[in-house]
Amino acid sequence: MDIVEIQAAYYMVAATGVLVAAIFYILNLRVSQRNMKATLQTRKLQLATSLADNLFNEEGFRRYCELMNMEWRDYDDFEKKYGSDFNPDNYAKRTTSSYTFNMVGTLLKEKLVDPEMLYDMGMIGASFIWYKFEDVLLYQRKRYMGADHYVNFELLAKEMMRIKVERDPSYKMPKNFLTYVPEK
Repeated sequence: MDIVEIQAAYYMVAATGVLVAAIFYILNLRVSQRNMKATLQTRKLQLATSLADNLFNEEGFRRYCELMNMEWRDYDDFEKKYGSDFNPDNYAKRTTSSYTFNMVGTLLKEKLVDPEMLYDMGMIGASFIWYKFEDVLLYQRKRYMGADHYVNFELLAKEMMRIKVERDPSYKMPKNFLTYVPEK
């Protein structure tokens, strides 16, 4: 065996080693991607569960009911009845709900949660809260907080309503929300 044959055999072994390493790397990369995808799905599920635990419990529904049954004539009347100067408890309830819905809207905007999943979880309630308080929230946005205040809450509300109407084209937003009105 001469040096040329030994050198050729060496090159073949080295090339085979590089090929095996490349195949191993590709397989390892695929497994890592699958694991990352599974981890992401688990985190999304944990996040959805956490949100549901915050909103969809007895206290959350009590808060939601109280907010939906509020009544006011205009913004001045709203502030006198429910503003932070006169009613800090109500302010805390409204703000907690609004920031939670804004956070969910942020996750939706960033495509970290699926809109259909949110809808199926019952997030249509965000639409009711938004439309109930829309005039107040838009006034506060204009007067105090700036144009970007609660934009993701608004996005969430509109997306949930879009899905609602898509699934039920005859749906109309109730004027009285949770207040019982007997049929005539």
